[in-house]
Amino acid sequence: MSDNRQLLTEMAEGLFAELAGAEFAAAWPRLAEAGFAALLVPEDKGGFGGDWGDLYAVLRLAGRHALAAPLGETIVAHKVLVDAGVAAPEGAIGLLDGDRVAYGRHCSAVLAPGKLLAGEICDWHEGTSPDGRPRDRLGGIEGFEVAVQSNADLRANGAFVRIAQAAGALEAGFGLAIEHVNTRVQFGKPLGKFQAVQQALAAASSEIAAVLAAGQAAAQAFDAGDASLEIAAAKWRMNRAIDVAVPILHRVHGAIGFTMEYPLNRHTRALMGWRSEFGNDAYWARRLGERVAKLGGKGLWREVTARGDRRS
Repeated sequence: MSDNRQLLTEMAEGLFAELAGAEFAAAWPRLAEAGFAALLVPEDKGGFGGDWGDLYAVLRLAGRHALAAPLGETIVAHKVLVDAGVAAPEGAIGLLDGDRVAYGRHCSAVLAPGKLLAGEICDWHEGTSPDGRPRDRLGGIEGFEVAVQSNADLRANGAFVRIAQAAGALEAGFGLAIEHVNTRVQFGKPLGKFQAVQQALAAASSEIAAVLAAGQAAAQAFDAGDASLEIAAAKWRMNRAIDVAVPILHRVHGAIGFTMEYPLNRHTRALMGWRSEFGNDAYWARRLGERVAKLGGKGLWREVTARGDRRS
């Protein structure tokens, strides 16, 4: 980890911990003041000059603390707009996912393929994600929009944001599970001493580790210039991990894991929503399968090693 990333994550950890549980209206001004929006903007253009690995580290912490704001989307949007020579507006910027935008009603602008939409011209049909946070449908546009000439794959960019957030949320949920089974006593010993519980948590741990590794590989691939293969694999792997790990985290908690007062639900309900955002299981499985099929029987290994060599 670079010195800059160490300092960045220390700052993010402290701020996000303070904002854990805060709603958008309270969280966003603090995030804007901290300057996270310019994380991927080059230094010569007034930004932090960070890389995708830095973004992964920051959003992992955001997921761990259940941050209630479209921070990742705003950071990605600033990167896309700067690369396209378009001035980024102030405030939160959403990424269009089909016809939905997380926190759409709170966004000053929305980045869609080929254009930037002013938030006030959007006809929002307010909705919520499984964790109860805003996820609004864009019903129509009336007014001014800016053309954005960009080769960025916004769905892949959005998927990366969700992968990083999910990595942190899974870690947080696993931490709660470990704490619970080590303190909850049943039949005279902690739950964590029972073999069945240990086996279940080992299965969840392996799934979470796979997401962490896949997310890091995707970040390195973005920095290398092309993450088309890695992001497809990482988003599909994230979706599978959620399918396996979330039920385990709830089971080992027993009834307490399903109560709204206990913090586990803040992470698991968000995870269930993120699974379908910016491409569901079928979308990424098809995209990954088509890519691999074109490589042929021996081509996959050559492709994987060649892409890995870019990062060595």
